[in-house]
Amino acid sequence: MNQPVIDLHCDLLSYLTQPDSHLYNTEDIGCAIPYLKKGNVKLQVMALFAAVEEKSHQFGLKQSEIFRDLNTQENELYRFEKKHLGNFTTAEKIGMIAAVESGSAFCDENITLKQGFENLEKIIANVGNLLYISFTHHAENRFGGGNCSAAGLKNDGKAMIDYLHNRNIAIDFSHTGDALAYDILNYISKENISVPIIASHSNYRPVFDHPRNLPDEVAQEIIHRKGLIGLNFVRAFVNPEKAHRLNDHLAHGIELGGENAVCYGADYFYTKRHPDQSRIPFYFAEHGNAARYPEINTAFEKQFGAWQTGKISSQNALDFIKRLWK
Repeated sequence: MNQPVIDLHCDLLSYLTQPDSHLYNTEDIGCAIPYLKKGNVKLQVMALFAAVEEKSHQFGLKQSEIFRDLNTQENELYRFEKKHLGNFTTAEKIGMIAAVESGSAFCDENITLKQGFENLEKIIANVGNLLYISFTHHAENRFGGGNCSAAGLKNDGKAMIDYLHNRNIAIDFSHTGDALAYDILNYISKENISVPIIASHSNYRPVFDHPRNLPDEVAQEIIHRKGLIGLNFVRAFVNPEKAHRLNDHLAHGIELGGENAVCYGADYFYTKRHPDQSRIPFYFAEHGNAARYPEINTAFEKQFGAWQTGKISSQNALDFIKRLWK
């Protein structure tokens, strides 16, 4: 089964900042170009990531420049825009959209928020459309608390939400700690903020209890607001021992009412220099790279049917982007 695929999250851009990195190196990263082509990935969202550290915004800006340059170089990629919505499945090249994974990618802890927003505008100028912004990664930063933090929404986080009002850029909940997630939801409701919400690469905590996975209340709110929840392939968030639990995560999302929200957010990243080598392999062989998408779709079709699998593979994400860019 070779359905077109839209994937909501990979870390190809941060990988390409590494010495000797290359788009086509299948030994290094699961979203290398040959894997994307074999898996029929027609649209790949590429995150700009930065940790909470000094001059983190420079790393984010560098990744936005890499994205800009990928659009002009000789390769199989092109910057995906509104005009491509109607024919992306037949395009010979692979569309790409940028996103921001952690506000530290444009605003480190030591510059003014004004400077941070100026950096964000530079990033947008380099990449065109941003699909989403996540405020944090695992750690706490000036915007709020990540998955491993109990901190909620900070004043700079409120300013970020105000900035996103009517900007047609989604807030990503994949790296919000619980306190931050609930605070964001409360703030956008109280202040009547118009902003879509998604979880670009997240699974479900009732299926596997990990702080990186979504509690049902947050997942249901994303579904209620017509957002997306991208299925994450990282073994630690699926179940460290059981590859088939990926199906259970998907089934749970559908049971919550998410038949129009579930999609892919595989989260392929460069793992060779990861500080915790005990986590290798980071992915089960069944989900190890983007070339596995036809097999994954075939397995899902047996359990969930062709109609639902088509929605997971690309239709739900495509419909969301159409709403976002209308």
